[in-house]
Amino acid sequence: MTCIHTEQGTVRERHYPSDTTDAEWAVLEPLLPVPACELPTGGRPEAHPRRNIVDAIRYVNDNGVKWRAVPVDFGIPWRTVYGFFQRWRASGDLARIHAELHEQVSVHDGINPRTVAVILDSQSVKGAETVGQDTRGFDGGKLINGRKRHLAVDMRGMPLAVMVTKASPHDSVPARDQLFRLRLTHPELAVAWADSAYGGTLVDWSRSFLGITLKAVPRRKDQDGFAVLAKRWRVERAISWIMRARRNVRDYERLISHSEAHLTWTFITLMVRRLTRPPRPPRSSPHPVEPVKAERH
Repeated sequence: MTCIHTEQGTVRERHYPSDTTDAEWAVLEPLLPVPACELPTGGRPEAHPRRNIVDAIRYVNDNGVKWRAVPVDFGIPWRTVYGFFQRWRASGDLARIHAELHEQVSVHDGINPRTVAVILDSQSVKGAETVGQDTRGFDGGKLINGRKRHLAVDMRGMPLAVMVTKASPHDSVPARDQLFRLRLTHPELAVAWADSAYGGTLVDWSRSFLGITLKAVPRRKDQDGFAVLAKRWRVERAISWIMRARRNVRDYERLISHSEAHLTWTFITLMVRRLTRPPRPPRSSPHPVEPVKAERH
């Protein structure tokens, strides 16, 4: 039995594009942590429906507004919305929800949920004035002052993990921490694909200490400008998914952990929608061939 206050527990009407549908909520609700008031240790009852709280967090993430600008029709004080965002991140529940959804998507797609290969890449983004000097840096290659996102996806392009650092370090430096985290969460991992920036001593270190074979996907010698590269296009597509959420277009967060949390919420929304979208119709030939009528003589 839930202990949410019923007098303030009316679920609002959905009318924002970022709001959960009934099908999405049916997937997401069972993954949320148990309310404190239902635990043996006890706690205060929650005064607002969790669906409203989740929708408010998704609204901030999708539209890029300030926490103080959460619309009043959610019926929740912005501090409460921010409090749940911060609490679920700090408790590890957000990372757990992401991991469980990734496994569900794998099963839904008919793929073994055990991850044996990943693709790595990074993205530098500008930091707003709210990003302190101690957590930002300058990416000399891309001429960006801000932070860098280190992304790992599976072979379908589904996001596995993200790590945020200053923009200044070379990709191969934080990649050691990234690969070590992946080894802990995915002990079956054997191969990682990346660009040439992840080469050098990182290849030997990854093989010797983690048992992960790091393979580079180099640019073609005749390549001029942008070109789709084998395997790497999947992680680049995931980066484009990140940028659809306006909160991720620039880094506004004072804490790096909050930057990672916003990216994780984007991934969660992506995977929930993938699990609930209607099946696509079978593809037909793009240029159907009409039978040739015999001419009469």
